[in-house]
Amino acid sequence: MVNHSRFFMYCLLVFLICSCSSTKSSAGGDNGVTKDTIQNYYNPIIDYDTPDPTVMEIDGKFYLFATENNHVTPVWISTDLVHWTKKDGSAFASRPSFVPDGGVWAPDAHYIDGQYVLYYAMSTWGGEWKCGIGVGVSKYPDGPYNDLGKMFTSEEIGVQNSIDEFFIQDNGHNYLFWGSFHGIYGIELTPDGLHIKEGAQKVKIAGDFMEATYIHKRNGYYYLFGSNGTCCEGDNSTYQIVYGRSKSLFGPYVTKEGGRLLDGNFDVLLHGNNKFVGPGHNAEFMTDDAGQDWIIYHSYLRGKSDLGRVAMLDPINWADDWPVIVNNSPSTFHKIPFFKK
Repeated sequence: MVNHSRFFMYCLLVFLICSCSSTKSSAGGDNGVTKDTIQNYYNPIIDYDTPDPTVMEIDGKFYLFATENNHVTPVWISTDLVHWTKKDGSAFASRPSFVPDGGVWAPDAHYIDGQYVLYYAMSTWGGEWKCGIGVGVSKYPDGPYNDLGKMFTSEEIGVQNSIDEFFIQDNGHNYLFWGSFHGIYGIELTPDGLHIKEGAQKVKIAGDFMEATYIHKRNGYYYLFGSNGTCCEGDNSTYQIVYGRSKSLFGPYVTKEGGRLLDGNFDVLLHGNNKFVGPGHNAEFMTDDAGQDWIIYHSYLRGKSDLGRVAMLDPINWADDWPVIVNNSPSTFHKIPFFKK
């Protein structure tokens, strides 16, 4: 005869064990990332204020820099794009100061000509003719970077609101692109990347609708990404990532329908949803060991804008040589990037 009480207790025990095995567990320490048993990550990947992120990969490590907070330019380090550790102190040995009372915004990190180079914008809200682009150098990817001061100001280069710089090497030459809602411009730099090349002239590549330039080269195309809308109004932010592509670094960049970005046209890659607000100002794309491309950007959490603009991660896919993000909006979770150990 079956003992029904014992059988019931056995079934209950099996159910509890199975339930526990699928429960989410903390995997990110202080940065709030969680991961479940099928190796998913959950956005945000850093739930601290990390606006305008840039990411540099060196020898299997990722170094993320962001707009300063309390006069400290943060450095975060990861080996998988998901779990990040914040380094103590600032990226700079001494804080840049070429704009009085200015903030250090939107850094951009690269390895150039035997040293690590950290570009940055310096500005005050509304100081669109006094702001400019500066640069620092270091022997190490995480710094400290020795500030070399300004490369140019808005007044000197003749471009209103000269911020949000982006560096790219192409066919053995160095270029810097920049701009914020008064056109996107590019110019050639010296081989060390620290100065404008003598005789170089700036070239306008996009209209007055965007900022936060990033250019990605793939399969013979150059993809110009930027952000438009309002960046910094919490739940009321309208920021979104927009783009076009070209066969040439300096354009013309066009939409899927052939509209020129110089004429104010654009396609939308990423916009907000019911959980995330104002996604934008993306970093360089990173590619994992499975060949999957990834985009890091900032966003507000709807209803939690007091956290600031947190760091987000999503996969980038490609269809007919155009970039695609599922639903054109941030994901809540996704399978983690694949990197060989």
